[in-house]
Amino acid sequence: MSDALRNYLVVTGGYWAFTLTDGAIRMLVVLYFHTLGYSPFEVAMLFLFYEFFGIVTNLLGGWLGSRIGLNMTMHLGMGLQVVALAMLMVPDAWLSVAYVMLAQAMSGIAKDLNKMSAKASVKTLVSDDDKQGKLFKWIAVLTGSKNALKGAGFFLGALLLQLVEFRGALAILSGGLLLVLIVSVLLLPAGMGKTKNKPKFTQVFSKSPAINWLSAARFFLFGSRDVWFVVALPVYLYSVFEWSHMQVGGFLAIWIIAYGMVQASAPRLLRKSHHGSGPDGATATRWAYLLALIPVTIAAGLYFRFEPQVVLIAGLIIFGVVFAINSAVHSYLIVAWSEHDQVSMNVGFYYMANAGGRLVGTVLSGWVYQSQGLIGCLLWSSAFVLASAVLAQRLPSPQVAQVDN
Repeated sequence: MSDALRNYLVVTGGYWAFTLTDGAIRMLVVLYFHTLGYSPFEVAMLFLFYEFFGIVTNLLGGWLGSRIGLNMTMHLGMGLQVVALAMLMVPDAWLSVAYVMLAQAMSGIAKDLNKMSAKASVKTLVSDDDKQGKLFKWIAVLTGSKNALKGAGFFLGALLLQLVEFRGALAILSGGLLLVLIVSVLLLPAGMGKTKNKPKFTQVFSKSPAINWLSAARFFLFGSRDVWFVVALPVYLYSVFEWSHMQVGGFLAIWIIAYGMVQASAPRLLRKSHHGSGPDGATATRWAYLLALIPVTIAAGLYFRFEPQVVLIAGLIIFGVVFAINSAVHSYLIVAWSEHDQVSMNVGFYYMANAGGRLVGTVLSGWVYQSQGLIGCLLWSSAFVLASAVLAQRLPSPQVAQVDN
């Protein structure tokens, strides 16, 4: 096994373990605090700092990774997640909104340090002589498998909540991640992704038009998902369809696992249209316009009461497939359009936009659902995807993007 492949597998394994805890803690917080009597908007507010500090972390994390090494930032993220999980193990009387927001802020920092480090590391492990198709495949597998594991984390969180209750679940998750952190520290080489020339802080803002337009499109793409998926959907399934915690967690887990599998398969699904090369800006535009049709169609079905459960579940499946293709194309383009010396900062800037979209989507998910219901969330989702598609039209060909970078 080559050193590059071995390091890729270690990075991927660490990313998987972290993602399990990230999905589990999200489901634990949503379900546990909803049962404690928190309103949908209050539950959404618990994630406010999680998403806000994700913006800050991605902006600073890429710069930090280029200076101290991507393995260091990834391990720092794992350590912070262990602390964030432990913070929630206190008695209920301590779990005020402010305290939980603080713990979630630490978890948000941890998540984005880990994600940025793992994604940027792949670029450093693929040589310039390798084909872009290989880079697309490695990025798609890493991203898709991560989302599949996040879905498993949703189910794991719901299962542990039912079996060992809230604090027992947190103890199991934090202990497991600490073990993975120790193994990863021992296996990964020091200084991975560390640049020879120390970049200035002012360089964290991308000067590439391609990266800027792609980041703007990413903002609205992920806002479109979280505006109905983060709070509105699980609360709707629990309160309107009267599903149990296990049913909600299990269904969302299956959805995200399938979504991740489609994402990992994106290179094969798009192979015929790109003849073995990677996708381009036109690909991102086409798939975004297709995605924009789906939430508004689901909203129409719910409005006219055409078998709500069938409409929602079928719509979620279709949305998941098309959204996964969109996300995989974006994840490939940000890495493909970045030079090796700038990959960590470009990926950090891009995921700053991603986190910004998630922040706006999360807040809207609670507020819109409480004021306009799930149909309102779906209409906002379509509007966000449409904005992403319009912005994607400004994306250049890969050759132009590489020259401008």
